Amino acid sequence: MELFDSHAHYNDEKFNDDREEIIKQIYKSGVSKIINAGYSLESSKYALEIAKEYEWMYTISGISPNDISNNEKELIKELKQLEDFINEEKHSKKILAIGEIGLDYYWEKDINKRKLQKIAFIKQIEIANNFNLPIVIHTREAVMDTLEILKNNEVIKKGVFHCCPLNIELIKEALKLGYYISFAGPITFKNSKNAEDVINLVPLDRMLIETDSPYLSPEPNRGKRNDSRNVIYMAQKIADIRKKSLEEIAKITYENTCKIFNII
Repeated sequence: MELFDSHAHYNDEKFNDDREEIIKQIYKSGVSKIINAGYSLESSKYALEIAKEYEWMYTISGISPNDISNNEKELIKELKQLEDFINEEKHSKKILAIGEIGLDYYWEKDINKRKLQKIAFIKQIEIANNFNLPIVIHTREAVMDTLEILKNNEVIKKGVFHCCPLNIELIKEALKLGYYISFAGPITFKNSKNAEDVINLVPLDRMLIETDSPYLSPEPNRGKRNDSRNVIYMAQKIADIRKKSLEEIAKITYENTCKIFNII
């Protein structure tokens, strides 16, 4: 049985003390592919640097809504630097998508700064289209604006709602638009609302699983530093609800991830 963690952050400082050892342990555990996700220009560069050390690891590059500049001129400059970086590295075949990108209103209440998030989101959709890459979407307390942008801006290769909020209306609309849904630790939480309904709602051929490591550790490891070995708990949760074997869900989500990110 092989597992694919479709979204993790081994570029995070929480892995600074034991990154290489943890990654070795992960591979031995049966997690045979990982996507190492960027969230800023520098973290995207570091994510790629790490991914290049492992044949079975890939990366996505982007600037998240929580990491954009608060100055529009600086933001445009950063986005141009991101585009240049992706262009320089496209030969590596390691950068699979533009992400994580999107909107996050949980932390940002200022209307003008939310406007900058929208600018960054739309511009990075354009970058994805320029390179014929899918997008990986982060959305938090910004459902309507996220969907509006996706409906009003062509996304050629579609993509994934990563660590998708367990919001039934969001997921219904995302599926209509052609997106995949990636499930993370929250589906295992004892106080999680809508988890079972959402897992039943998403077609098996549109599901991915992820850890979002080092954050959001699933039950039974909630509160501890997360890593990709825990992706098995998301697979098991889905298997239990959909009345499938763990091996079936592992295979389905592995193949789905390879399909959306064009991994041959």
